Amino acid sequence: MIRGSRPKPPAPVAPTRTEVSPEPLAVRVAMAVKLTGLSRSRIYELIQSGDLPVRKVGRATLIAFADLKRMVTPEE
Repeated sequence: MIRGSRPKPPAPVAPTRTEVSPEPLAVRVAMAVKLTGLSRSRIYELIQSGDLPVRKVGRATLIAFADLKRMVTPEE
């Protein structure tokens, strides 16, 4: 290498675009309360009754966003 010269930095790599849904895959109970307008107690009642399935990841209780939508969307 010649004294005082610097190697060229690598060319920037354009990020690949993938289709990302604006909807989350799952939300926590606090977000489910905000999204549905139901109380925290009512969300937990629905979980206990099995009407709202959840998934535990560590200490977090996650509710599938699709399940929330299905619960609050009128059936046709």
